[in-house]
Amino acid sequence: MPNLSTDALFILVKSLEKGEKRNFKLYVARNSASADLKIVQLFDALDKMKDYDEDELLRKNESIQKQQLSNLKAHLYDQILSSLRIVKQAENIDLQIHEQLDHAKILYNKGLYLQSLRILDKIKTLTKQNNQVTFLLQVLFLEKKIESLHITRSMQDRAKQLSDEIDEANERLELIAKTSNLSLQLYSWYIQHGHARNEEDRKTLDAFIQDPIIERVKSVKGFYERLYRYQCYCWYGFITQDFLMHYRYAQKWVDLFEKDENMQLIESAQYIKGLHNLISAHFDLKNIDKFKETICILENFSESQIVLNNKNNLIQSFIYLYIAKINQHFLEGTFSEGLAMIPTMEEKLKDIELYIDSHRVLVFYYKIACLFFGAGDAEKTIDYLNRIINWKVNLRDDLQCYARLLHLIAHYELGNTEVVAYLSKSVYRFMAKMKNLGAVEVVLFNFLRTAIQSGNEASFENLLQKLEPLEKNKLESRAFMYLDIISWLESKIQNKEVQTIIKEKFVLHNS
Repeated sequence: MPNLSTDALFILVKSLEKGEKRNFKLYVARNSASADLKIVQLFDALDKMKDYDEDELLRKNESIQKQQLSNLKAHLYDQILSSLRIVKQAENIDLQIHEQLDHAKILYNKGLYLQSLRILDKIKTLTKQNNQVTFLLQVLFLEKKIESLHITRSMQDRAKQLSDEIDEANERLELIAKTSNLSLQLYSWYIQHGHARNEEDRKTLDAFIQDPIIERVKSVKGFYERLYRYQCYCWYGFITQDFLMHYRYAQKWVDLFEKDENMQLIESAQYIKGLHNLISAHFDLKNIDKFKETICILENFSESQIVLNNKNNLIQSFIYLYIAKINQHFLEGTFSEGLAMIPTMEEKLKDIELYIDSHRVLVFYYKIACLFFGAGDAEKTIDYLNRIINWKVNLRDDLQCYARLLHLIAHYELGNTEVVAYLSKSVYRFMAKMKNLGAVEVVLFNFLRTAIQSGNEASFENLLQKLEPLEKNKLESRAFMYLDIISWLESKIQNKEVQTIIKEKFVLHNS
């Protein structure tokens, strides 16, 4: 599980690369008074600690008094950020624009408003080239302030032009703000609930996607307006299991970055996320060739300097590449082969535990559990599912529910009938409370109950006949996205491993 240490300074220090630590020391030596060098001592002490322990910190560094620790930590935090700003400035267009804006304001405050206007003109070009509309508005407001307070001999020509530019920027910002809000709300809905569970969910989601703002941005050519519009349709298609829509808009999302490669540097995380969604769309549609092709694109991008020089991009690309590789094993039925990458994956997860969010950890645990289940190792399946069940987090109701259902099936596989009988009622109530109890789940619970009460295995053929028609129902088919129940039943009927059944289906589908 992620490290939940709340000491922000400790986490910041631990996030630094070797070069960043060296730069910090040089920065402090150049810019601090000798009295301030005590923060270097604090920095070194924190750097050596495995876990943050304030008592241990004070005991091993007697020159640091408890009453001054709070101020020292705040000062050190600011100094680290200042040193990082210098190192990272060339990598971030927004930091570059910020610096130029600061220069323009300094020049204006010194009364050199003509020089300030020249810098603002350069910034304006930079913001337009890089789709930085928020900065453009700041430039325009400062320009308007100068023009309204000073005689620049351009007022007659500039007044209307500035007004028009500000109106255009404001309109663009409104569209960007509203479409990004919709995109965020749809994604947030998914993080909380997963895929649409019933007609009530569909109506809620339809209300999002039918917002008039979506139609307003349809003909707009701005980068961010299009990006957030594509994201809205992408999330909607995925959540409602309209996988063709999900694919179509994930492809548009990626194409947007392919046509404007400069934005791959500026919005790298969004590009990585778009590739992840495109990979997921090919996975859901079983487009194996395109699936592998897009994985290669993400792999190549993950090895570029854009990613290697940015920890956030590194973490995102790692997460999505490993999810894609696990999904490939699910598609091809190579579950046992997939188990080989789990130690490396868990080691990497431990390395980035300070940065990875709970949602991603839940997804990894569930996918690893499914790998073990497909490989026929029910005990290890239960181990990973217990990590989800015992972890009290208020998100992904769907994973919380299907982890419990798979947990029951894994115990059933092991012949732990008493455990299944004991847990099934509470799992049933939990799924009902979370509104994840549909026809598929009810049929499965009835099967498990009958099998336990009779002391004999119920008819797997009968259960299969009940479930197969439900697979074609969009609202009921969501269950099969979390659990390949059909393949499990076929494995029981044919007395084969689950992975053998899936592998045979994959070969047949691609022959």
